[in-house]
Amino acid sequence: MARYTESVAKLINELVKLPGIGEKTAQRLTFFLLKMPVEDVRRLAKALIDLKEKIGYCSECGNLTEKELCNICSDPRRDRKVICVVEEPNDLLAIEKTGGYKGVYHVLMGSLSPLEGVGPDDIQIKSLLNRIQRESRNEIILATNPNVEGEATAMYISRLLKPLGIKITRIAHGIPVGGDLEYADEVTMARALEGRREI
Repeated sequence: MARYTESVAKLINELVKLPGIGEKTAQRLTFFLLKMPVEDVRRLAKALIDLKEKIGYCSECGNLTEKELCNICSDPRRDRKVICVVEEPNDLLAIEKTGGYKGVYHVLMGSLSPLEGVGPDDIQIKSLLNRIQRESRNEIILATNPNVEGEATAMYISRLLKPLGIKITRIAHGIPVGGDLEYADEVTMARALEGRREI
């Protein structure tokens, strides 16, 4: 990137490190930022620094928060007898957007992946077990991703919890609303048939 000044090249190099940002996009963003008023750029820089300095993890569930407890764990209207287990904080947000779930969450901060060296001690499974042992629960919903790692994580947690006599459920998988059956792959179609319910 010798054709750019040092400051421009440095910013492009930093932006390229972000997911989904290639060199062309990084260049466009850099030149857009150059045209912005300096106060707007300062606000953007401050927002980035605040993100790193102020955001932490909820001491109860592992969700993102600026306090000790996240908004969900500190909400007295939530049903603490039901825990929905997710892999990442953005998975929690996806479920919250539905407006239909009123329980609490547990964020694992990943999934089991032996090929990548991620085992049970590398994600928040022990803290989930500690939560369940501290307070009685009616149901644990396993909402890990429907991929190999997510399925392995759900099966592992299920085996750990079965002896405790708690109801364990797995989110349904299948045909998306608005999808056509002819375009569904075999695994998705099999899951849709397995998860069928009476109407």
